[in-house]
Amino acid sequence: MRAPLIPKAAADLRVAPNMADWSVTCAAFSWERVREELCAGAPAANGAVPDFNLARLAVDRHALGTQADKVALRLLAPGAPARDVSYRELYLQTNRFANALRALGVGPGDRVFVLAGRVAALYVAVLGALKNGSVVTPLFSAFGPEPIATRARIGQARVLVTTGALYRRKVEKIRADLPALAHVIVIGDGDGDGAGAGAAPGAIAGTLDYATCMAGASDTPPDCSTGPDDPALLHFTSGTTGTPKGALHVHGAAVTHFATGRYALDLHADDVFWCTADPGWVTGTSYGILAPLLHGVTSIVDEADFDAERWYRILQDEQVSVWYTAPTAIRMLMKAGPELARKYRFPRLRFIASVGEPLNPEAVWWGKEVLGLPIHDNWWQTETGGIMIANTPCMDIKPGSMGKPLPGVEACIVRHKDGGLEVVGQPDVEGELALRTGWPSMFRGYLDQEERYRKCFAGDYYLSGDLARRDADGYFWFVGRADDVIKSAGHLIGPFEVESALMEHAAVAEAGVIGKPDPMVGEVVKAFVSLKQGFEPTEALRLELIGHARKRLGAAVAPKEIAFLPVLPRTRSGKIMRRLLKARELGLPEGDTSTLEAGA
Repeated sequence: MRAPLIPKAAADLRVAPNMADWSVTCAAFSWERVREELCAGAPAANGAVPDFNLARLAVDRHALGTQADKVALRLLAPGAPARDVSYRELYLQTNRFANALRALGVGPGDRVFVLAGRVAALYVAVLGALKNGSVVTPLFSAFGPEPIATRARIGQARVLVTTGALYRRKVEKIRADLPALAHVIVIGDGDGDGAGAGAAPGAIAGTLDYATCMAGASDTPPDCSTGPDDPALLHFTSGTTGTPKGALHVHGAAVTHFATGRYALDLHADDVFWCTADPGWVTGTSYGILAPLLHGVTSIVDEADFDAERWYRILQDEQVSVWYTAPTAIRMLMKAGPELARKYRFPRLRFIASVGEPLNPEAVWWGKEVLGLPIHDNWWQTETGGIMIANTPCMDIKPGSMGKPLPGVEACIVRHKDGGLEVVGQPDVEGELALRTGWPSMFRGYLDQEERYRKCFAGDYYLSGDLARRDADGYFWFVGRADDVIKSAGHLIGPFEVESALMEHAAVAEAGVIGKPDPMVGEVVKAFVSLKQGFEPTEALRLELIGHARKRLGAAVAPKEIAFLPVLPRTRSGKIMRRLLKARELGLPEGDTSTLEAGA
């Protein structure tokens, strides 16, 4: 049996950590002081009064100083040499994109969506749109047409930046259903996106060519000023019912990104940092784009999909020093075997962190035994905008724990009692994980869902919806989700969205979707389907439904398993009881069935 604790010694710390003593740092911490440090010497917007803008803080602060020629992004693609983008080049290119948007009449507050692989143009578009004061939504490029359309409709996307291949496969057929979408800008081959192969400039009717837009734009800073409370990012997160929720974040989130990059990821100026998350997810934006740039470090960006040997080679050849990845990827590396890992050497790698779902203790220990470093789990949500609880370099690790709240974050366990909220004082009591409000990256609303937003708060606390416990040493432990959202390979998947896609098929009368535990990806999506009269539950139909769902939703969201049932368990009011589906699938107690419809 493995030990319950991985103690840290001075020898384990290859460089002095930014936080040497958790208690001392927390006691002295101030969000205002972090903000003052971040803004010290920040450039003004086109010579105007200094403002607060995520992209200018992340890029211009370094490009107009001594780090102008430092590599900001090192872009890797299969079969091609690495492409380095300096802070100076990123500064000029993002200025151009911001001015290109201005030339189209796109201004502050307008929504710019970006749907592309991990290529240079994606990063330029996201940061340039932020400089323009626009609200940016990066979308996961593996989404199918329906998830893209749903998010674009909710977000009232005015501009979509994508590739020729993605436009033809996923956007062209839904564009007529997006009346707010005024401009589609297509990234071509010369912009570093292999996914756009075959898309010649101007070849797609009704679209604009990215390179042409950029060539005609000035590289001087755009005439736009933003403040810390101005909207900047719109991230979508799925719920158990209804459509995806659009969580709105502001430019002031930069303060959290900067502080958590320092304390949770321990970023130093000479680090080479690799966040493996796609920018289409909040981790890939907050920590794949913004936090490393705010710290002026070099980020590795790999265009390719996961491949165990390729990943080890990147860690070795690019001399990665800080690596932020997901439990699913770690489990896939574990499955590849320790022999593969031992073919490579990682002398500069000094810190590994993980997020997306709870990291099992075996994975933490595997890191220490195979890579020579334990893996540091942490916890946060789309709504929190940044890391809230973490295992940091200075802390002993309790494998399986989320760690402790970061400086400036006050976390507790609460229980709902007599219509109010009770903060649990004693250790090892399960309840809902809550955070005292006030950290800078806290989301400021669900788009057009004010009542839903208000329900996330009780008094001075944000209610996470996650169940957890706190032990006597102050470490927090994840227990389970308080709702039905499925976590698969680090992705949050809303059952309603999958059910809706399945019910578009002519054979499907009803669908209910659950997350089924899986040792590799955390949970896989399983759907239960009842058929309309005239259809038989055959293997051919099952495969057809899986293919239908993949076409509409993308492979990352579509169900991996489908089972046929004569009827689905429903409440008397007609709601499908996913909880009961899951209990029956896993052989768990069914709990209260007093509202179950007769015969179900």
